[in-house]
Amino acid sequence: MDIRKMNVRTPIVAVLGHVDHGKTTILDKIRKSRVAAKEAGGITQHIGATEIPIKLIEEICKDIWRPTIKLPGLLFIDTPGHKAFTNLRKRGGALADLAILVIDINEGVMPQTEEALSILRTFKTPFVIAANKIDKIPGWQSKEGSFLKNFAVQEEFAKMNLDTKIYELVASMQNFGFNCERFDRIRDFTKTVAIIPVSGLTGEGIPELLMVLLGLAQRYLMNSLRLQVEGKAKGTILEIKEERGVGVVCDAIIYDGTLRVGDKIAISGKDDVIVTNVKAILKPRPAREMRVESRFERVEKVTAAAGIRIVAPNLEKAIAGSEFEVVETTEDLRKFKERVRKEYEEIAIKTEGEGIVIKTDAIGSLEAIINEIKSLQIPIKKAEVGEVDKRDVVEVSANKDEVNKAILAFNVKILEEAIEEANKFGVKIFEGNIIYAIIDQFRKWREELKLAREKQKIEALIKPGKIKLLKDFVFRRSKPAIIGVRILAGELRRGNVLIKPDGSKVGEVKSMQKEGKNVAIAKLGEELAIAIEDVTIGRQLEGDEVLYVDVPEKHAKVIEKELLSSFDEETRKAFLEFLDIKRRENPFWAK
Repeated sequence: MDIRKMNVRTPIVAVLGHVDHGKTTILDKIRKSRVAAKEAGGITQHIGATEIPIKLIEEICKDIWRPTIKLPGLLFIDTPGHKAFTNLRKRGGALADLAILVIDINEGVMPQTEEALSILRTFKTPFVIAANKIDKIPGWQSKEGSFLKNFAVQEEFAKMNLDTKIYELVASMQNFGFNCERFDRIRDFTKTVAIIPVSGLTGEGIPELLMVLLGLAQRYLMNSLRLQVEGKAKGTILEIKEERGVGVVCDAIIYDGTLRVGDKIAISGKDDVIVTNVKAILKPRPAREMRVESRFERVEKVTAAAGIRIVAPNLEKAIAGSEFEVVETTEDLRKFKERVRKEYEEIAIKTEGEGIVIKTDAIGSLEAIINEIKSLQIPIKKAEVGEVDKRDVVEVSANKDEVNKAILAFNVKILEEAIEEANKFGVKIFEGNIIYAIIDQFRKWREELKLAREKQKIEALIKPGKIKLLKDFVFRRSKPAIIGVRILAGELRRGNVLIKPDGSKVGEVKSMQKEGKNVAIAKLGEELAIAIEDVTIGRQLEGDEVLYVDVPEKHAKVIEKELLSSFDEETRKAFLEFLDIKRRENPFWAK
């Protein structure tokens, strides 16, 4: 079957993972595969991407090759990492068709791995796990080539060490709701994420990694890879840069159709849709021609999937991650504008209610942060692309709840006026270029604020308490009655009123003494003497009862609704017993 006749484009692959887990090493290993026989056709270096043609993959995978593969190759996005992944979009999700999640098999899941998993779930991107650094497993002899062939000749204890690490990884991935298994033990790839043990250092497992990616793409993505070769080009901007002598240019990936010099393109920009004409299309020269003056060669047209540089006027306001499309008519432009507006409106948030403000550099990162914040059930007042200005601070300062007086700024400029205003109104701005780090700082700040507030509230309340009278320690029967007590739960303070389990009032605690000294408060487990007004032991009290602190109704309402979880289990239990006593008489008490 002729691939060209099928019009199937090269699948686009992104590489994600925690810092230092080996994303770049694996990408480099794939790019620099030394087995590239001349007749196999070399690697095509695109701008911002590397294309590995099918002939070369066949050569790399010769020991395990299946002739059923009908794809033209794989196009790897050169910039590894989450920012690149979230910002590179195409209609309806991420630009990448597939992803490799690199995890150091010896370290396991780390914070950025968690973030990557969350992003992959948001964009519903199929992925495989490259369990990297197997060369560091005790006893493992790693060498270039097939993992399975190498596995067969390993010592038993090395195999066991590897399996232990893989099952630790399987268990931690289960916690995130992903079912994983070593690739050669999987029956149904739609239900299980494949783990491919690899070494970016030696190149072991790279053939299996490429084969599994191709297999997944061929089996499950064929429909989404079909394209209109002669159709209007659609693409995504990777980067906007200033080129000496040329002006502002953009590096982009074309994922559908054909782009020609002279085409009119519409790009979603910072403020509005930018319409411009393609003046030149540049592609890197093949390695053998690198001695030529320019690193790039001009081409008249390019067909998807491809990484290219576009020279065109008015690109200053375009943003990384923006989509673009060839527009031939006013109707094409109207449709593009409408779609961009709708997509942005579906993601961006603007309400009059209570909530935080989120500002990011691109629509992809905006969507990723919104999803994270929503999963934490934190309200959002406004979420949009753009720098942080005075207006954002004013809006967020109007929140009633202090924990919502925050702005999350991902990879964007914070204007001086915004900083001044934030200091004036007590608004906290969290900024950075790692999504999980910003959210983590914000969550910690929010928790600390809540705890401090709860502490303040608790301090101002009469708190639950449960005591047991000690019959053997009656020091005085009346005026006031003085008796020994043990604190069974919560606390007892001077001035607390005590009640019996039947709800009848006993009297007020006038004073408390422990070991001959006056005290104002007693906690769980303590024994001390207390003086109670208006009661006689032997008449109103037997001297061995269990009594409760009479918490005022207003205080009880606050404790039940907002602070119950702040107390220990015994105090909670005592408080619920107290509520039960009160509600026997009035079911709506403190509700």
